[in-house]
Amino acid sequence: EMEVEELQRLLAGMEKEHRNLLARMEAGEAELERLRKVEGDKVAQQDRSAQLEKEVAALREKIHHLDDMLKSQQRKVRQMIEQLQNSKTVIQAKDAAIQELKERVSYLEAENLEMHDRIEHLIEQQVSRGGPSARARSKSEYVSR
Repeated sequence: EMEVEELQRLLAGMEKEHRNLLARMEAGEAELERLRKVEGDKVAQQDRSAQLEKEVAALREKIHHLDDMLKSQQRKVRQMIEQLQNSKTVIQAKDAAIQELKERVSYLEAENLEMHDRIEHLIEQQVSRGGPSARARSKSEYVSR
């Protein structure tokens, strides 16, 4: 009977130890799961970090490309402004030459009118002095001469 009691006591102790070990095992598994999740989060964060680094590198490349394009466009604009200024200078010079030619044309037209008046005056004098033979000639003949 003592042996049975001893065995029952040992069996109760074993059951108690079994429950304690099961509880410790469940706690260990929960801790392991939590660590795996944290490790998974770290991997996800590392993946996200790598992805963001790639995006940053791509954006830097795009910015560099856009800077190059901007500098190129600025050079083109400066060249166009320079060409425009040169064209304005040429146009101003040509305008001045045109104005000078207009003034010369006006002067020559005035001289031409004066000459016509003189020729008409001379024709009238010849007609009044010369008689019928002088009248036979038209004014246009004198003008053309």
